[in-house]
Amino acid sequence: MSSTTLDAPAVERLVAAAVAAPSLHNTQPWRFRLDTDTRTVRIDAAADRALRHTDPVGRAVHVSVGCAVLSLRVAAAHYGWEPVTRLLPCPDRPALLATVRLAEAVRGAPSTGLYEAVWRRHSSRFPFSGRPLPSDLLAELAEAAHLEGATLRFPGRDDTERVLRATREAEWRNRADTDRAVESRRLVSGPHSPWLGLPAAVLGLQDALERMPMRDFGAHRHPEVLPARAFETRPTLALLSTAHDRRTDWLRAGQALEHVLLLATRRGVRASLLHQAMEWPDLRRALDGLPADGPRVYTQMVIRLGYGPEGPASPRRPVEEVVEADV
Repeated sequence: MSSTTLDAPAVERLVAAAVAAPSLHNTQPWRFRLDTDTRTVRIDAAADRALRHTDPVGRAVHVSVGCAVLSLRVAAAHYGWEPVTRLLPCPDRPALLATVRLAEAVRGAPSTGLYEAVWRRHSSRFPFSGRPLPSDLLAELAEAAHLEGATLRFPGRDDTERVLRATREAEWRNRADTDRAVESRRLVSGPHSPWLGLPAAVLGLQDALERMPMRDFGAHRHPEVLPARAFETRPTLALLSTAHDRRTDWLRAGQALEHVLLLATRRGVRASLLHQAMEWPDLRRALDGLPADGPRVYTQMVIRLGYGPEGPASPRRPVEEVVEADV
């Protein structure tokens, strides 16, 4: 489909696609504004949506906004625009994380084919089957990350165990940290907007064998909140990383993450994000060195991939709540 008329419905479609992106605890930490003179969408971090204890330096906010940027780019290309992206375009405006200018597309430009996946992608926090992912698909996912300036690596069995141990340790720390537990619990049980946070239906399950460290969001394993079932014994994990660890790298990692997730969705693969170890500097550094003989990188996300139930979708804020008044 191609339509380059930038009217109010077109802007609404673009922003709705961006809002469909994932964010830590479904906080949706973004705001959008359209500069009509330059046909540029500005994306700011929403300070009131930040998680002060879980994400004190704002890395997860940048990753989330990066995901939204990628989804906006996909939607823009689908509707006939050429998205021209700039990251951190104004040093004197630190909250302005990215701009996407809607240039006229080259006639006959190829489509990414990811637009439909924007609406079908969401995390599945349920057990996956033991069916391995094909090697050609893993290569496609790695190439998708590479196109966005990131690296996607798939640890072997021993390194997978190290990743799981680090994630379990992080989950234990999160449960023991009162401030973080309260912060995440607030986004599950409220009070908050009905369009933010995580309703009980999307929380998923806990691993009955206590091997897969699924986040309990402060529920502390009350059976009536998070029931348990056995998860896959040999999970497929992917480590998304960047060569540096600057704010621009966090935004690139978000775009790479969303590209990987959309491609996985298109290929019928489910995903959930094991972010816990990213929230503790020492545990995150431990993952940076995997594999031991590889180059030094900065891990930005742990992705769990597999075949399994789709799982329910999380709510999203209406477009009018995230767009500044002059759009």
